[in-house]
Amino acid sequence: MIYSNTQKEIGNKIETNTGVNRWKDWKWQLKHSIRSVDSFEYLTGIRFTAKEKEELKRTFQKFPLSITPYYLSLIDKTNYKNDPVFKQAFGGVKELTVLPSELSDPLAEDKDSPVEGITHRYPDRVLFHVSNICAMYCRHCTRKRKVGDIDYIPTKEQLKIGIKYIADNPQVRDVLLSGGDPLMLPDEKIDWLLSEIHKIDHVQIIRIGTRIPVVLPYRVTPYLVSILKKYQPLWINTHFNHPKEITESSREALAMLADGGFPLGNQSVLLADVNDCPRIMKSLVHKLVENRVRPYYLYQCDLSEGLSHFRTPIGKGIEIMESLIGHTSGFARPTYVIDAPGGGGKIPVMPNYIISWSTNKVVLRNYEGVITTYQEPDSYKSKFCDRNCDDCKLELNLNECEEPDSVGIEKLLSDSCDTISLIPENNTRIQRRDEND
Repeated sequence: MIYSNTQKEIGNKIETNTGVNRWKDWKWQLKHSIRSVDSFEYLTGIRFTAKEKEELKRTFQKFPLSITPYYLSLIDKTNYKNDPVFKQAFGGVKELTVLPSELSDPLAEDKDSPVEGITHRYPDRVLFHVSNICAMYCRHCTRKRKVGDIDYIPTKEQLKIGIKYIADNPQVRDVLLSGGDPLMLPDEKIDWLLSEIHKIDHVQIIRIGTRIPVVLPYRVTPYLVSILKKYQPLWINTHFNHPKEITESSREALAMLADGGFPLGNQSVLLADVNDCPRIMKSLVHKLVENRVRPYYLYQCDLSEGLSHFRTPIGKGIEIMESLIGHTSGFARPTYVIDAPGGGGKIPVMPNYIISWSTNKVVLRNYEGVITTYQEPDSYKSKFCDRNCDDCKLELNLNECEEPDSVGIEKLLSDSCDTISLIPENNTRIQRRDEND
């Protein structure tokens, strides 16, 4: 095995002359996670002033420190204050600044939780919190309220509550396993959990959200992949924020997952002074697709407590999307979204390419600034839809797909009702909250 000089140095400092030989043992990595300023200084050679240490001590009392030796080894010690890995992993006193607009639960996940472990926000899918443990504590974490539960893993009996809710709600066709990190569960528990969800007939898709390939790539083992392969279709979303995180080890982990047959996506968070640069983001998406990972979302940083120093104006995200649309492959472009505070869900925010339109013509612009027109079809006959599908002449053999009642903007556009204005109160999601109060 070939290790970098930094990996050898850190490994042998952890266990004199032998540590590097266990470097790729993921359990060894977790056992020796860096959880104190003193350990960080010892292993990196970086030194902080007495004032900085006091500030860091106050920060980590509220938001703990936890870095894997692997991720620590990626920090540029000669320029650590500007290093994107350091900024995501180590934190600082800025995290103690909590603005009035910041919330402990900005996405209202707890309010949209009908039973323990389940967040049910969208009609046909649920998020299942299966662990509060992560391989590393990321400083930009949106679930900072759960930091105090870093050693909490739900028991099987607790997980069965969530599984029962999924089984009892046939509209749920998509289950996203999240946390914490689902891949931090023991292999046997992952196998059991996937097996139980896979047995539910109306669940069509299982997804796993994980940062393991970024911060602990050695957790992706052939045995783990063999377990996951039993429960296709299984989708896996990773969380790379900077091209520097795509290392030889992370590439190996991604290759194992891709070769296992899992569609891979990536969800990045836009972070000030980390990746808020069109060149950095273009490099990231290119490296992702090179490793068979499709950029899925670019998130505006959430309004969680202590994250104001990470947030950028929305205009910076628009600028980045302008630099990608038309300038690289379509499948290399994520969707830029804001996860609405209060639980409104993900709202796409994109550059505007429609300049104007009339009854028969649309005026558009392209990425170069070229302005063009699209002629609407004169022959198109508007189809009145009253949702009486039995009399419809379109092919509606949709393999038992159910037609849900229209809601929101879809309802205003529908011909099947006479609603002329929208007052979004007492929708299904809010009713579900009321029922669980």
